[in-house]
Amino acid sequence: MPAVLGADLEVPVRGGRLVPYANLDYAASAPCLEPVSAAVAAALPAYSSVHRGAGYASQLTTARYERARHTVRAFAGARPDDAVVFTRNTTDATNLLARCLPEGTTVVVFDTEHHASLLPWRHTVRLAPPAFPGEAVRAADRALAEIEGPKLLVVTAASNVTGELWPIAALAHIAHRHGARVLVDAAQLVPHRPINLTALDLDYVVFSGHKLYAPFGTGVLIGRPDWLSGAEPYLRGGGAVRAVNVPQAGEADGWEIDWHDDPEPRHEAGTPNVLGAVALAAACDALTATGWTALIHEEERLLARLRAGLAGIEGVRELSLWDPAHPRVGIVSFTVAGRTAREVAEILSAEYGIGVRDGKFCAHPFVRHLLDAHRPETHRPEGHPRDTHRPDTRLQSTHVQDTHRQDTADGGCDDGTASAVRASIGIGTTDEHVDRLVSALREIAARR
Repeated sequence: MPAVLGADLEVPVRGGRLVPYANLDYAASAPCLEPVSAAVAAALPAYSSVHRGAGYASQLTTARYERARHTVRAFAGARPDDAVVFTRNTTDATNLLARCLPEGTTVVVFDTEHHASLLPWRHTVRLAPPAFPGEAVRAADRALAEIEGPKLLVVTAASNVTGELWPIAALAHIAHRHGARVLVDAAQLVPHRPINLTALDLDYVVFSGHKLYAPFGTGVLIGRPDWLSGAEPYLRGGGAVRAVNVPQAGEADGWEIDWHDDPEPRHEAGTPNVLGAVALAAACDALTATGWTALIHEEERLLARLRAGLAGIEGVRELSLWDPAHPRVGIVSFTVAGRTAREVAEILSAEYGIGVRDGKFCAHPFVRHLLDAHRPETHRPEGHPRDTHRPDTRLQSTHVQDTHRQDTADGGCDDGTASAVRASIGIGTTDEHVDRLVSALREIAARR
């Protein structure tokens, strides 16, 4: 296994002691791999401009940047003509695609998605959380069959709340049967499992470097080039144009602009995050070199240890959308009876040196659903649709008064509804980290 930076980090706990840090917050941002840090350090001495300079450092930096694009393309199993556009993160990549949709495109999206996949679209058909994977496929099938014109199905590959794997191959097949395209949010998948756009027949994939052990501010949109080439540039500026000319005297005001047809320069205006691209490529190389078999085996072993430990604690409830045996990556969200999520997270940090996440994980509708804080029959806001899908419906904030209500300062969100705790694992997680969390939660749950 490649080593992670910070594996020897010590943090203060109550009483003034220092203890080794148990980082169980990988789903928010994974630590940096040592090979990634080394690749960035190697690139820094010759760091220079990209695609613009004749000097040696500029040529070398440009070569590293484009080599990173090639590496990421191979890592994702992209088709030879797929575009690989570097962005800031998954949210930025998704918003880029949203800007490039053909006029009148309808987007089909489940309410279980991360906000990055829920919010960027203009015309949406929202699907209720499915009771099992087959229902997700059937719901998408029914919704797509009713839509005329261009359409896009948006789905996560692995839930950032429960870690559960979604049937993306089946959903892609259904989408294509109805003449739709599919966008897969792979942010939580790629640190844990391989992805192959060609084999899965996916149209677009987005993910982030900071979740893939490359915390240097880069994400990527990979996919079919035609929608990207036909859309207005995401950013207008240098690098996105082939030529800018002044209109002739007497002609209308404005510039005569010849934009790049190639979607990569067309949507990467300005100086790109070269070091971020280098870091992302280095992470892809490190995971590929390690081998997915070893990575998956170790993660599944630790995940089973964690889930078994949580199941043995009275008052701790793991959140799942589907059957507990359904395959998942190393993410577990849970609640502790009698404690707010914020209380649990703060105690774990202050007393045990454990880092976890609390809140709704940028998936407010889904977490409310899992916590039963949003009851459609008794708490449906005025105008909220009763059916499982409806076009042109925007997400609405629901201010629910119920037994899960708590103040924001106690671990809720701004709408005052309840939250959960999330523990997530990855490269660098140890048996001791898992056992310390389980032991700490057992003590917390037993307190009165």
